[in-house]
Amino acid sequence: MKLPPALIAPPLYCLYKAWCATLRYTVAGREAVDALWRDRTPMVFALWHDELFPLMHVRDGLEIVTVVSQSRDGEYLAQVLQRLGLRTARGSSSRGGVKALIGAARLMRREGLCGCVTVDGPRGPRHKVKPGAIFLAQRAGAPIVPMRIFMDRAKVFERAWDRFQLPLPFSRVRVVFGEPYRLPEPGATDTEEDGQGADAALAAACADLEARLEGLR
Repeated sequence: MKLPPALIAPPLYCLYKAWCATLRYTVAGREAVDALWRDRTPMVFALWHDELFPLMHVRDGLEIVTVVSQSRDGEYLAQVLQRLGLRTARGSSSRGGVKALIGAARLMRREGLCGCVTVDGPRGPRHKVKPGAIFLAQRAGAPIVPMRIFMDRAKVFERAWDRFQLPLPFSRVRVVFGEPYRLPEPGATDTEEDGQGADAALAAACADLEARLEGLR
């Protein structure tokens, strides 16, 4: 029998903070992000699911809303994230995902928050971009910021669909921000006025983001 999230979240939060405090971080490419944030420009941060663990420790003043699964395990995560100062919108690709993304976009526009999406989550395929970040950026009118997190020593969960990485205590973590970019306006070309053209444009946007992520080093 699983314990209630309200009972589990506080020790998980403390463990996460203590774990991340041992890590040694370096950050690259943050200047463009800081320039946008000084003007309170909402952004959508896009990253791979397996590199998620150290992220929230380095948000450094950014106000973020993120989509979290509606499952019971998602409730544990949501409560920990809220203790870390994040906002959450609940949903996943299989349960309420579009509704959650619309809610996140509404918060971004209304309160000037940034969004954060693990673009191959929650079930993969690994390192294949799904449309969630594209949808969120279009709805919120926000630029996308690709980002990678590289860990020099990590426990890799080989049986997990994403081969999730848990950085070992006292290891080095390098956070790399890509250049923020905006998507073309919907309907910017004639071919986007039919369903087939819109699908092709979405596939191209996903492929472009995937290439940008893979190009970060």
